Amino acid sequence: MKKQASPFNFKNGLIGIFTGFINGVFGSGGGTLLVPILNNILKVEEHKSHATALAIIIFLSITSSVVYISKGTLDIKLTIQAAIGSIIGGIIGAKLLCKVNGKFLRIGFGIVMIIAAFRMIF
Repeated sequence: MKKQASPFNFKNGLIGIFTGFINGVFGSGGGTLLVPILNNILKVEEHKSHATALAIIIFLSITSSVVYISKGTLDIKLTIQAAIGSIIGGIIGAKLLCKVNGKFLRIGFGIVMIIAAFRMIF
């Protein structure tokens, strides 16, 4: 009899716990951590790692938002206003993702992360 594969992969679960924790504490980590982890550790192709990270971020964001709402630390009006622009930007970005090559994604993502790091430090 063939052994059935478990739907849960321990390594992927640990990655999820780590990125979820960082996201919960810092409000970031989904894309900044997941994309490099998916690329370098799990060897996921560039386009798929970006798309997968975005899909995972949905669950990170919903979970963290529920906690933030329950603690009264979420500005609903600001969230709605920014979400409208984010939806438009997300549609444009998702359409562009399919049109650029992996090297461009890697370099562009790296530049954005460097700029974000400098902004956080200074």
